[in-house]
Amino acid sequence: MDTTNPVIALCIAGSRAEFEHRRAAAYALYAQAWDAATDDYEACIAAHYVARSFTDPREIFRWNREALDRAEAINDERVQPFYPSLYLNRGRSYELLGEQAEAERFYGLAAALGAVHQPDALR
Repeated sequence: MDTTNPVIALCIAGSRAEFEHRRAAAYALYAQAWDAATDDYEACIAAHYVARSFTDPREIFRWNREALDRAEAINDERVQPFYPSLYLNRGRSYELLGEQAEAERFYGLAAALGAVHQPDALR
């Protein structure tokens, strides 16, 4: 991952702010990353982080769907490492919406790539 990419740098800064419990600053940085995205790769990464900004399950689902849709749109090796997390987050989105069968399907896709669903880690 190219950490000098402006979108990635904003997401890293947002993550740092989020881990420091400065959520408003984190979410502002994620929104800036989304606004700065110039292609599907950058939009995939930004949307993945923007989803963290919401508590409404429909908004979380919307942004996790956007992230996965953007990843699938580019079919680029740069996004391959993100798929396990994208699938886990999409599964969690379905779970929050009460759609357990779809949640399990996405958890299964993540597991096939080596990512184990850990429910407490996603909350």
